Amino acid sequence: MMLLQTIVAFGVVLGVLIIVHELGHYWVARWCGVKVLRFSVGMGKVVYSRRFGPDQTEWAISILPLGGYVKMLDAREGDMVDVSPEDMKREFTRQSVWKRIAIVAAGPIANFLLAILLFAGLYSYGIPEPAAKLRAPAEHSIAYQAGLRGGERVTAINGDAVHAWDDLRWLMVQSVVDGKPARMDVEMPATNEPDGKILRTVTVPADSISTEELEGDFLGNLGIDLARPRAVLGQVVSDGPAMRAGLQQGDVVVAVNGMAIRDGLALIEAVRAAPGKTLAVQLLRNGQPLTMNVTPEKVEQNDQTFGRIKVEVPMMPEMITAGSNPVVALGKAVKKTWDTSAMTIKMVGKMIVGEVSWKNVTGPITIADYAGQTARIGWISYLSFIAFVSISLGVMNLLPIPVLDGGHLLYYAVEVLTGRPVSERFGAIAQRAGVGILMTLMLVAVFNDINRLAS
Repeated sequence: MMLLQTIVAFGVVLGVLIIVHELGHYWVARWCGVKVLRFSVGMGKVVYSRRFGPDQTEWAISILPLGGYVKMLDAREGDMVDVSPEDMKREFTRQSVWKRIAIVAAGPIANFLLAILLFAGLYSYGIPEPAAKLRAPAEHSIAYQAGLRGGERVTAINGDAVHAWDDLRWLMVQSVVDGKPARMDVEMPATNEPDGKILRTVTVPADSISTEELEGDFLGNLGIDLARPRAVLGQVVSDGPAMRAGLQQGDVVVAVNGMAIRDGLALIEAVRAAPGKTLAVQLLRNGQPLTMNVTPEKVEQNDQTFGRIKVEVPMMPEMITAGSNPVVALGKAVKKTWDTSAMTIKMVGKMIVGEVSWKNVTGPITIADYAGQTARIGWISYLSFIAFVSISLGVMNLLPIPVLDGGHLLYYAVEVLTGRPVSERFGAIAQRAGVGILMTLMLVAVFNDINRLAS
């Protein structure tokens, strides 16, 4: 069932992005007066088609689902003997270079517009997100050495406002990629202050983290983690280690074996690390201190052994949901799309010069996996994922690689500068080189995908 859900979720992502991209080419081609012969979702042999519209454009589904195309009347692709003089005026290569640029650029632009539309809708609706509140870091961590102690609410990083945890993570990613420290503005509650809080700035050396660590828990490597609620016990499972030890719902665990328990996550970590070992659990019950001995049962799963006491422990962080009016939401969506596009270009550039590992290149298997995961989480996560992939598709198509839209735009830029089109011979050679580059990238992406699944 999970595999089927992943396949369907991936199919929807792929279908939406391909259709939107090709509709961008189609609409601008029609607007520029170019005759469109076929609109295909998929590549290769046509398996289904119907003709519609004044030009009887063929709307088709082709056998290979990874891509699509808009076929226009083009003198480079066939004999024009049977074409009427009226239609010859609508032939692609006879259009001005600026019209050709508009038609080619319209596909990636449509992907960016889709991302903006999705983000704007989500920002207007209001996305439930964890608050940017920090957990107490370990004493040896980079965050602790920088002066963070836990409980701080981050309000800005390097001058950019932070509203939720996603903003914090994104701005920290930018600091790592740019190789510069993260200047955090934080606030702490303080009853003795006029406004009830203390404001200060902490500099975290995010540049001490390599870009290769971004794929893992790079925030954890810095000692930065999401604040969790106190270790207040929830439902106690009957006949489990917790119940046998006398633990009750509502107990507040403050220490285990003399070590302070900061939150529910710390309690879970302490229990998991002690399978079969008796723990002295210090707690508060109705405000009164108690100590109880509990022995976690030993559990073996996926070649791992850990402890479990069978009691619910709250883990849900403080959440915020802030919907914006449509104008503000649109502005935030444009900024999000711009920042994400710029970050993607930076990462591509760093991969080219060797500063970032090519292991970061992902392919259809990883995209399908993430599509399935976000679909299971909920529609907000799924739509956000579609928006991010749409941005990536737009950026990748603008890369100056022959056979991609960016390669064609490069040809037209040369034509604008020199006053004459690129020669057919050069174009043919570049096309073959472009196919080779794309095939190499695809092999690298699939290899990375398989490695990720295996690990």
